[in-house]
Amino acid sequence: MNTLAPPAPSPLTLRLKPWRVGLASLALLALVALVSPAQGVETARFTVDALVGVLPFLLASAALAAYAIASGADAVIARAFTGSPARMIVLAALIGALSPFCSCGVIPIIAALLAMGVPLAPVMAFWLASPIMDPEMFVLTWGILGLDFALAKTAAAIGLGLLGGTVTQALGGWLGAQTLRDGATSCSCSAKAKARGTKPIAWAVWQDPTRRQTFGTELFRTARFLVQWLVLAFLLESLMLAFIPAETIATHLGGTGLGPIVLATLVGVPAYLNGYAALPLVSGLMEQGLQPGAALAFLIAGGVTSIPAAMAVWALVRPRVFALYLGLSLTGAFLAGLAFSLV
Repeated sequence: MNTLAPPAPSPLTLRLKPWRVGLASLALLALVALVSPAQGVETARFTVDALVGVLPFLLASAALAAYAIASGADAVIARAFTGSPARMIVLAALIGALSPFCSCGVIPIIAALLAMGVPLAPVMAFWLASPIMDPEMFVLTWGILGLDFALAKTAAAIGLGLLGGTVTQALGGWLGAQTLRDGATSCSCSAKAKARGTKPIAWAVWQDPTRRQTFGTELFRTARFLVQWLVLAFLLESLMLAFIPAETIATHLGGTGLGPIVLATLVGVPAYLNGYAALPLVSGLMEQGLQPGAALAFLIAGGVTSIPAAMAVWALVRPRVFALYLGLSLTGAFLAGLAFSLV
């Protein structure tokens, strides 16, 4: 029977003690309830609903990562992302544009891919393209904003993925070998996956007590990390929606030229909206004179880089990777809006 050495500390384990993040969430919720009991109830309800909505993706990705590590298959998965970087970036951008994940819902998938040692460039391509478009979003965008806008948003999703993957590949040396925060060693995830590749793969992990223990340990660590940070992110999202209504911010995006596009890109971050809820709002604003380029920039910036999602990303990856993610998101949103306005 194949055996596996005791697991090293998970690359998803933060230096910040887990209970401190949970305590911060409880303190924030208690403060809101003290100031406004009604808002406290609404914030708690919103957080629970949002967490339940993303829970299937969270558990699936955590279980996938844990199974890959316990079985030794993470080395095989990582090798599947080797070869031509250009081919992998293009494939990841296309898959991302078809995947049904929002900016927060994609975080567990990204965590699983990085923990397996998948190179950052294709992961970034998938990461940036995924929250913008999926088949259902395409149909709804077509029905509410028109076919031209739906095609432009699809092209923007793929283009942003390609841009992100290409820039990430070019900046590989500057980003460093370590992607996730608090890695177990100084080596990269891909190097650790390669080292585990020397061990035999055992797909039936449940037949080996050591591998079962590894699976349970990794599943718990990954799920705990994701849950604690997403809860705090959803709490903040609820407060932003309550005290900084997106409708109020979006009404200041009128006018022509580059100014509204730049402003729409920037306010799309704090004015987070669910992609589906944003469509009728943007439609109404366009009827009042909002230029299509600013509307597209607003949707992309809000879809990829909302503050709740950015906070979860900050907890997941190292500062340079976070800075690149944020910069690519805003740059891509602005370029997409500019290109659409010119067309």
